[in-house]
Amino acid sequence: MKKIACLLACALPLLSAPAVAQTRHNSDAPIDFAAEHIELQDKANRAILSGNVSVKQAEMTLTAARMTVAYTGQVVDGSPQVSRLDASGGVTVNRPDQSARGQYAVYDLNRRVVTMLGAVTLNQGGNTVNGGRLTINLDSGRAVIDGSSVGGARTGTAGTTSTAPSGRVTGRFSVPKRN
Repeated sequence: MKKIACLLACALPLLSAPAVAQTRHNSDAPIDFAAEHIELQDKANRAILSGNVSVKQAEMTLTAARMTVAYTGQVVDGSPQVSRLDASGGVTVNRPDQSARGQYAVYDLNRRVVTMLGAVTLNQGGNTVNGGRLTINLDSGRAVIDGSSVGGARTGTAGTTSTAPSGRVTGRFSVPKRN
């Protein structure tokens, strides 16, 4: 446990320093989407997007196989007020200086937080960190990864089995060239 805490203490300044310099994400910007199929469930205040889903808000893009868009029921200027996006299936989040991949993601627009789960990889500059869960605070740009895993062993294609991370965060940091 002490090794994980030490690794996180060393890793977080490297991961969050460039992100803090980045401008704050505009979570009030409109959300544009594209998908092969959409199902509106007005009584449940949600829409289900499937098939190569891409959602863009300001300079952030989320892609996934499937996404559920939850809205509050309030309509402002003819648009429902989105409160949450739940994505699954090969999820990617791309921002100007970061990219992340995982199996699942939740974007809570009210809290301005993106949480990714399941074999998560975060790339920023030349640095790569892997873990079970990633939380990105869109106000501060701070990214936190821990080794929590989702679901234990998973069965892949052709019956192959891969195990979820064993509670450890791994990665590689780039080292600047020295003169």
